[in-house]
Amino acid sequence: MRRSHATTVSLLAALALAACTNAKDVLEPSAIAPQSTQTVPTAGSGTAATPTAPATTAQPSATTQPSAPAQPATELPAKSAAVIARTRLQVAPIVGASVEAATPLTAQLQTRAKQRGITLAGSAGQTPTHVLKGYFSTMSEGKDTTVIYVWDVYDPAGNRLHRINGQQKAASANGGEGWDAVAPETMQAIADQTIDQFATWLGGQAG
Repeated sequence: MRRSHATTVSLLAALALAACTNAKDVLEPSAIAPQSTQTVPTAGSGTAATPTAPATTAQPSATTQPSAPAQPATELPAKSAAVIARTRLQVAPIVGASVEAATPLTAQLQTRAKQRGITLAGSAGQTPTHVLKGYFSTMSEGKDTTVIYVWDVYDPAGNRLHRINGQQKAASANGGEGWDAVAPETMQAIADQTIDQFATWLGGQAG
C-alpha cells in the first residue's frame, strides 16, 4: 500500500510538473504579440518610403509656378489702357502760380496727356471723368528756387479721389526770386511728372 501510495504521489507530482511546463508553453506565445507589433512599424516603414514619389512629382509643380504670374502681367496693361482710354481729364485753374509760370505748365499738361493717351476735357462738349486742381508755391534759397505743388483729383461730384504732391528744385532764372526766378522748363518738368503719376494711379485703379 505504501508503494502504491508512493507511486500515486509521484504520478501526481509528474502531472503537476507537466502542467507547469504546459502553462509555460501557453504563456510563451504571448511573446509573439510584440513581434506582431514590430511588424506594424515595418509596414509603416514600407509606406514611409512612398512619400519619396510625391517629392519627385513636386518638382514639376515648382517649375509651373513661375509661369502663372505671367498671365496677370499681360492682362494688367490692357485693363489700365482701357481705363485711360475712357478718362476725360479737366484741369482747373492753377492756384498760387503766376500767369507766366502757369502758361508753360498748362501747355505741357496737354502735350503729356496726349502722349499717355489721356483726353483733356474742354469747358464744353465733353463731360469730365476726373478734375485736376493744382496749388503752387515757391521757396528761394540762395541761387536755387524750389516749386512746391499739390494736385487733388476729384470726381465730377466733387469727391476727392487722389492726391499728387512733390517739389521741383532748379537754379533761379534771371537772378530773380519767387515766380520770376522759375524757368519754363521747371514747370514743364512738373507737368510731365503730374501726368505720369496720374496715369500710374489710373492703372492701379484698373487692377
